[in-house]
Amino acid sequence: MKRFYREVTVQPQVNGWQVALDGRGMKTQGGAPQIVPTRAMADALAAEWAAQGDEIDPKSLPLRDMADYAIDRVTPDPASAIAAIMPFAETDTLCYRADDGDALRERQEEAWEPLVAAAEKRLGIEFSRVAGISYTPHPPATRARLVEELEEMDPFTLAAVQNLSSLAASLIAALESLRNGQDAETLFATANLEEDWQAQQWGWEHEALARRDARARGFALACQFALLARG
Repeated sequence: MKRFYREVTVQPQVNGWQVALDGRGMKTQGGAPQIVPTRAMADALAAEWAAQGDEIDPKSLPLRDMADYAIDRVTPDPASAIAAIMPFAETDTLCYRADDGDALRERQEEAWEPLVAAAEKRLGIEFSRVAGISYTPHPPATRARLVEELEEMDPFTLAAVQNLSSLAASLIAALESLRNGQDAETLFATANLEEDWQAQQWGWEHEALARRDARARGFALACQFALLARG
């Protein structure tokens, strides 16, 4: 699609901020006013539109897509977003370790246990640790507390956490990303430790490496979106 606007601005609204193209407020792909909670997020959305050339590339508007998802899908039905997130808590990658004596186990304990223990302390809960792949549920109180934590989030942060949990296969990693000073690249590599370990032993297959890099970029983008949502 050809670029149809000249000027990109940000306008204050009653409940937040809205990008305008030639003075016309943006709408979501679902037709709702695209009003976002912070000026920082609105500025980032405006930058995506301002960077377009003569042809608009929809793939270069990822923050726009995430904002639309938060408004069109999460806002009217946050319970569905929470339901989509919780499986990544119930089978959280960081809680599933290699068997005792496996060379991978020591690296998992070193990288993962501090994140799991810190989440337990912050939330006042207990996660089950599992050796191998057999499913072991977390205590019911842990699940209830995690749902409570998600229910307290605004739709934009919740949308980010849904992406983060899926990309890292870990709600613990997703929640850790919301803390100030966290480096998205390092955190993704930590959550992806087992896959990276296997690749170090046997070598990366080209398509697998491309998928890994795409997931890492998506994780960093979702971290950015969550930061923008909180201003």
